[in-house]
Amino acid sequence: MPMDKRQFLSCAAFGLAATAGILRASAQTPAASGPVGGQLFFANQPKIPHRQAKTTALFQVPPGGYPNALAVAPEGLWIAQQKISGSQRLLYDLPEPADPEEVCWLVDWNGKLLKTVKTDSRGTAGVAWDGKYLWTGADNNEIEGIFKTDLSGRTISKHQIPLGVRQNGGPCHGLLWQDNKLWITAVRMNGILRVDPDTFEPEFYIPVNFPRSHGIAWDKGAIWIVVGNSNGANAKPEDYRGGLAKYDATTGKLLETVEFLPGSADPHGLTMRDGVLYSCDAGIHPGWPNNWSKTTGKVFRIDLV
Repeated sequence: MPMDKRQFLSCAAFGLAATAGILRASAQTPAASGPVGGQLFFANQPKIPHRQAKTTALFQVPPGGYPNALAVAPEGLWIAQQKISGSQRLLYDLPEPADPEEVCWLVDWNGKLLKTVKTDSRGTAGVAWDGKYLWTGADNNEIEGIFKTDLSGRTISKHQIPLGVRQNGGPCHGLLWQDNKLWITAVRMNGILRVDPDTFEPEFYIPVNFPRSHGIAWDKGAIWIVVGNSNGANAKPEDYRGGLAKYDATTGKLLETVEFLPGSADPHGLTMRDGVLYSCDAGIHPGWPNNWSKTTGKVFRIDLV
């Protein structure tokens, strides 16, 4: 039975509180095993099916900026370019880009560039393709919002992520278009939010009970999301553990977890084609030296083992 707005807000508040409680418990409970920079984040999910994954680099994205989001199209892949500008650049000790304008690249499955489309989004960390328009999500302290863009680069609409400050709904870390609905990785909520793409009314919310929620992908009624452990104050990049969590898109139930094997690419965006997951390695990661990953700027395949 559909929820009215009051019921939705109550459930969302409960979900946020529950998420905060789980994260506090995770921080206080020692893991059975894990890296120095933070506990192995799946250790507290003993009853959830768990697998591992390896990654295979496929191709380098076009030069300029950082690839931070993916979406499948009939011709291949849309890749969202992210540039680091404004106050966000202080996090990575980078200079202000001479040209802050960002684009989305359409490439084939060999990485050949087919089309480039400008977007008014900044710090883009989410992209979705609805068959006619691109949707891009900003992860920039000065410019927040979800942008709908036509293939000429014209902004059709801009919305803030719901349930936040009117002009600042918080950062976006992932977008997904499915069955005429838009799903958003909402950083402020640490969860996945489904909205009506016309009105941006919130419809459903899935709390993500792990740190570093990022790209999302659809899988037969479920949603995969990129997650990871917390690096910790004194951690090294090699201490980091990237992973995936799979949630039922109807109930929000956690179905499965996946941990990347050591030496894997660093996942940011996420999409699925013919049952296979793909991601991209932006080359930047909070707390890491820039371009530390060996697969910086590459699209890669994820193989579950």
